[in-house]
Amino acid sequence: MSDGNVPRQADSGAIRIGTNALKRKSYNREGVFAMIDELFIRAFKAHQQQGGVFHRDSDRAHEVFQMSTISALSQGLYDGEITYAQLAQHGDFGLGTFNGLDGEMVAFDGKFYQIKSDGKVYPVDGSLKAPFAVVMFFDPTVKFSSDDETDFKAFQHAIDGAVPSKNLFYAVKCEGDFKLIKVRTVPRQKKPYPPEVEVAKTQVVSVCRNVRGTMVGFRFPDYTKGINVSGYHLHFLNQSFSAGGHVFDFVVSEVRIEIDVVSNLHMAVPESGEFLTADLSKDQTEAIRKVEKNKDS
Repeated sequence: MSDGNVPRQADSGAIRIGTNALKRKSYNREGVFAMIDELFIRAFKAHQQQGGVFHRDSDRAHEVFQMSTISALSQGLYDGEITYAQLAQHGDFGLGTFNGLDGEMVAFDGKFYQIKSDGKVYPVDGSLKAPFAVVMFFDPTVKFSSDDETDFKAFQHAIDGAVPSKNLFYAVKCEGDFKLIKVRTVPRQKKPYPPEVEVAKTQVVSVCRNVRGTMVGFRFPDYTKGINVSGYHLHFLNQSFSAGGHVFDFVVSEVRIEIDVVSNLHMAVPESGEFLTADLSKDQTEAIRKVEKNKDS
């Protein structure tokens, strides 16, 4: 299931940025942020002029596929019924987890990986199941590179200021030299499953320094709160396939960023099990924020 190739566009449309604009310090619009915004906006406009940032291929649906909801996961619904072999039919790029919350999943370049709490990375067997996952066939329409250093805050600010709309979906792939990246994994849970906010108390948080790797994920609109993580949800894997996890923070340079703009979301939910009787009407916003953003307020 993991030998497929992600379709790619020619690199002729890529934009190279090397203006010392992507800096970690100085977060005001009069300075660095204004320069970052201009560069990202220029990248999007360039690709719009080349034919637009949307896909118009009627032969295949270009969509984000999601299994279950982040609220369900937050409440402790850790047993899914979709296998990774089935999930791969909907995409080979994305993120998620495994039954029992057994580590973090990251997928790119047509391959799926499982990052467990022991710090080891494993190829994903197609028979494993996912209680929550978000995947797609990544085909970026916006590509650009930078030699300069940026951190998570500047990264989010720049993309948010450049995208054509905050109400669309964006898949993001970032390859670079990470001066620092803070990631987490969680240990496999046993029934009765605790809510995710309790699991987070035993999460394994690691700080990797001076590593090259790939970060992938999505930006979901604010109106999808409860369905997915609103804003950025990113997972990381280092180049040696020996470390990674859910991303809390990073500082990166020599970076290549690719963005796929998507207007279609296909969501499926379990047709049996605890999902059918769970009370999913509760507001999980703060619990999700604590778990996914590593923030208490």
